Amino acid sequence: MSTTLPHCKLALATALLAIGACAADPPVLTHTTDVDPGYHVVGNQVLDKNGAVHYFHGVDRPSLEWSTAGQNISAADFRLMAEWKANVVRIALNQDFWLFDDGSARYQRNVLQAVEWAKQAGMDVILDLHWSDKGVAGGGGAEQQRMPDVNSIAFWESVAAFYKEDGRVLFELYNEPHDVTWEVWLNGGPAGDFTAVGMQQLYDAVRSTGAQNIVIAGGLDWAYDLSGVATHPIQGTNIMYATHPYAMNNWKPVSSFDAKWGYLTAFYPVIATEFGTADCSTDYSSQLIDYADRAGAHWTAWAWYVGGCSFPSLLDDWNGTPSVPGQLVKDALARYSAQGMPATNDGGIVQPKLDANGPDLPPAIDLGAGVDTSFGVDGSGSIDLAAGLDLPITIDSPMAIDSPMAIDLPASVDVTPTEIGGGID
Repeated sequence: MSTTLPHCKLALATALLAIGACAADPPVLTHTTDVDPGYHVVGNQVLDKNGAVHYFHGVDRPSLEWSTAGQNISAADFRLMAEWKANVVRIALNQDFWLFDDGSARYQRNVLQAVEWAKQAGMDVILDLHWSDKGVAGGGGAEQQRMPDVNSIAFWESVAAFYKEDGRVLFELYNEPHDVTWEVWLNGGPAGDFTAVGMQQLYDAVRSTGAQNIVIAGGLDWAYDLSGVATHPIQGTNIMYATHPYAMNNWKPVSSFDAKWGYLTAFYPVIATEFGTADCSTDYSSQLIDYADRAGAHWTAWAWYVGGCSFPSLLDDWNGTPSVPGQLVKDALARYSAQGMPATNDGGIVQPKLDANGPDLPPAIDLGAGVDTSFGVDGSGSIDLAAGLDLPITIDSPMAIDSPMAIDLPASVDVTPTEIGGGID
């Protein structure tokens, strides 16, 4: 099936006239792998086109956020991921490269080729808007920001228009929102020195193209905290929520999982689209994977990249040799069935505990069924969801954190990242 990427959006035309430019005319590109309806969300589960429950487990593939060509991205690279039994790969992207860079047509081809290679290897794909530009089109300042901007709307209109027939491609609206209120997270507003657009606006941009692909939205605190979704859910369908648990300095301890994101697995599908440690230890990631299996959550591990413990990397080399944390992830992936269900040692299937019988998780309710989701705040600063949702948990207010760590990447990349996801990427 042939689909043409749309030309520069009319909605951006006025703003772009001020800088005398429009996004480079996109190339005519076609799907070379089959497209199908893929997946849809029912309650807190993801179902495939045949109505079977499906879980995503895989890896994150960085480099197309800072390099227009990516680093070591090839068909063989994706085949190695599939050999680890990953059933999905999350590919990080840069909206400036896609929309405004002098080589945007070439960048679009590189991204679409990567998606085709991933699908040829048997994996589904999450396209992640990782770097943005504060609404300054083509200004060369794209990097990891606290929130998306007006150009992010044009990015998703363009990407969604091309992939709207292919339900095996999922859209992660924005990598790691942080340092804004939940109202701004949902509906947009002041975000430091620029005006952010909210998750609802990006969701609406995707749906305006006719695309019904699953949309993924990360929470606050560098995408870790999903507690505010109880009162600020995105209005729509086929929605998953993302969390980014990282272990540095006890920032996001396992003891906080229930309150920060575990509770939400009773209402929506939740996926940890990044997790890891900065010292090559494995205890935290092992606990995260076990928790996700028990809660019925999905995950993709950061990162399929050769960059050392602090990156953190799953690979010691580009031949697919796992690092110490990479070996943990590889072993975990091998335990899942083709549908992503965790297997027991005797070959059976572990059924995730998705209801009131699951330990430490609240009973499932329909947040859209007129339930009062207002919550009360006591004098200690704790947010008590029981005030509105009648749930047996208390959610602490977001923790104060130090500024994110910074790392250097090889000098050969186009742009040097200055922030690590959740503090890590």
